[in-house]
Amino acid sequence: MDMKVITIAQQKGGAGKTTVAAHVAVALSQKGRRVAVIDIDPQGSLSCWHGIRQERFGEGYTGLTFAAVTGWRVAGEVARLKRNHDYVIIDSPPHIETEARAAIRVADLILIPVQPSPTDLWASKATIDLAKAENIPVRVLLNRVPAHSKLAAAVAQQLPQLADTMLGNRVLFASALMEGRSATELDPASPAALEVKSLVKEILAMLEPPEEEEATEEKGKAAKSPKEHATA
Repeated sequence: MDMKVITIAQQKGGAGKTTVAAHVAVALSQKGRRVAVIDIDPQGSLSCWHGIRQERFGEGYTGLTFAAVTGWRVAGEVARLKRNHDYVIIDSPPHIETEARAAIRVADLILIPVQPSPTDLWASKATIDLAKAENIPVRVLLNRVPAHSKLAAAVAQQLPQLADTMLGNRVLFASALMEGRSATELDPASPAALEVKSLVKEILAMLEPPEEEEATEEKGKAAKSPKEHATA
């Protein structure tokens, strides 16, 4: 299959971009895809997560390829990774300036995390408009949704290209990141893990024809999940 690039973008800080990037990357890897993650956010949160992951599993056994580059180098890094990967996940900075624009332009899908609040809703508009201008598919992902949130329902009605899946406001997402892992690794049957799996199923339906998805999953059955380092 041709490599696909998913950029996690939102100009408002605190929307949960890194959480989404890490969880989508691991879940795709668990589905047998060869996955790379690129951190172009100067805050380096995804870099911190991957560093903890390396300590836990051992360098070279995290199940992911990792790179941290500046935004102006992202196109070159994507081209470098193209030969040996099925997916690249990009964690972009919390603004819509040059670096974030570069990450959007190389994408096959833009995933925009939005918390159920008016400010997140308003902040997503610039990213949606840029993706439309570049003719790149967009999915807006409601993230950190409280249980029985009426506001989430109200916000959802105003969002175009809304993903079917929502991610709840769950402690497991944060605790998994603190350990360099994901919810699907820590507790595969948890509500958090099931939400991530649902989101990835939705992504695959968008980016892979059914026959291509089946072939890739058969190829990935032999791939082993990362094992924790003996000293972890």
